[in-house]
Amino acid sequence: MSEPRGEEPAEDAARRPPVLEKPEPGPPEEPPGGPAAPPVPPTDEVPARRLWSARRVPAAVTALLLLVVAGAFLYDVAAVRAGRDAMSWRRELARQLAERPLDDTWVLVGAGVAAALGLWLVVLAVTPGLRDLLPMRRTDADVRAALERAAAAMVLRDRAMEVSGVQSVRVRARRRRADVRAVAHFRELDDVRQDLDSVLAEAVRALGLARPLALSVQVRRPGRKG
Repeated sequence: MSEPRGEEPAEDAARRPPVLEKPEPGPPEEPPGGPAAPPVPPTDEVPARRLWSARRVPAAVTALLLLVVAGAFLYDVAAVRAGRDAMSWRRELARQLAERPLDDTWVLVGAGVAAALGLWLVVLAVTPGLRDLLPMRRTDADVRAALERAAAAMVLRDRAMEVSGVQSVRVRARRRRADVRAVAHFRELDDVRQDLDSVLAEAVRALGLARPLALSVQVRRPGRKG
């Protein structure tokens, strides 16, 4: 007869590996700082316009000239009001303006100079200036960046020199276009031009400009010496 099984001996219970109970699934725990914020979608690009110049030099020159002229007239008027004679230059200017006809040469020259100066100031007021800076793409409304045309030309020149067969490169970056003049001393010119087109197109995209430069690439053989 078999004996009924009771409790296991202590030795057998010690040899048996422990059984880990799997906890029941519950609601997910929140991180210590509160619920995680949803991922921020990438910001759309902000329209990038040209940077405006401060126009410090023209503004300073104009203000200085107006200050000198207004100060001279104000001093002379105050002197006349105090009982002194007007300065000779103001009497001469008043006499010339009263006696000279409108078709006089000096009157026309003075009017032309004044009109040209006024037109120059208007152009400075309505144009942004800073033609040497190329605006870059904007992903943040509070951040603006620009790249100098000389720096862009240097980058394109360095990338063009990496093309096999190119001996020398001259790059001139304009506001809308980059003129590339390369000299190839071996390989077919069509192959070199094709490689330059692909390499420079990728370099222009890597510059991150708001308005990518159009490329004008020319390849020629080196001239004969002597």
